[in-house]
Amino acid sequence: MNNLKPMRCIGASLFAALMGLLFLAGFVSGASAQDTPDAGPKPSLVVKPMESHIDNITGHAANAKSDYRRYCAGCHGDYGDANGENAVWLDPKPRNFTLATFKCRSTLTGTLPTDEDLYNTLVRGIVNSNMPVWNTFTKQQRADLVAYIKIFSPRWEKEKAGEPIKIPAEPPVTIDSIAHGKALFTKLECWKCHGPHGEGDGPSASTLTDSQDNPIRPYNFALGKNDSRFKCGSTNQDIYKIFMTGVDGTPMPSFADVIQPNDAWDLVHFLRTLQIHRHGKENEVLMSAHGVIPPYVDKNPAPAAAPADNKAPGGGQ
Repeated sequence: MNNLKPMRCIGASLFAALMGLLFLAGFVSGASAQDTPDAGPKPSLVVKPMESHIDNITGHAANAKSDYRRYCAGCHGDYGDANGENAVWLDPKPRNFTLATFKCRSTLTGTLPTDEDLYNTLVRGIVNSNMPVWNTFTKQQRADLVAYIKIFSPRWEKEKAGEPIKIPAEPPVTIDSIAHGKALFTKLECWKCHGPHGEGDGPSASTLTDSQDNPIRPYNFALGKNDSRFKCGSTNQDIYKIFMTGVDGTPMPSFADVIQPNDAWDLVHFLRTLQIHRHGKENEVLMSAHGVIPPYVDKNPAPAAAPADNKAPGGGQ
């Protein structure tokens, strides 16, 4: 009986060794079944032969390599992935060009912007961010940079830019238009982010993040003086575009399928009154109404539903 103990120990050891070999074989097999990462430094960036077309100017990506590395890579990164050496210090974070998702567009949400949209961002800059106005560049340099931005995402090779939306003529600013805009601001729950007085302090404001989970702040309409502007421009037409295109990559949606064109203009007129330090037609009209926005009364209510008859389906009595 005493001789059985060593045999049991040997058997247990052999069993454990066998199970270990089986586990190791399974691990190796599982690992080999997965895609093996390409370890090591990133490969050299290939500058694809992308172009841009702005009016009569054609931009070429190859011509912008030096300008991009000197002026843009510090924030947007050498590979356009928003991992430049300055990015960690920036709030909001720089644009990640590999996603080809852009805030300021004239095209519908989810579509690529036009070359002119990207060009205008270089001309205008992005307010309340570290993206400056690049007015030191020539038109050709800007067009070349627009082409260069396209090398970072395969979307530019597979998709065309969206069609710019059509902006109808702006109707007159009236107190009724402002009142309707206020009603829409409430109905569409804009106040949940922007706050009831447009000060960017709505109940959802502190919870907002962009598409890459970075905290993002809603716009404060009341901040600034007469020269204050929105992220994507300063005109009423620019604000109209934001409603109809949305600000991709942020919680600001497109309302193109929710409101009619004249509704959007009414909302523009109301938002201008939230810019309390701005001198404009909207605030002049509001002052003429003694600073009071009256309740909105719909002058074209939906027709009442026809009364149901008592006939059974199929014409039965």
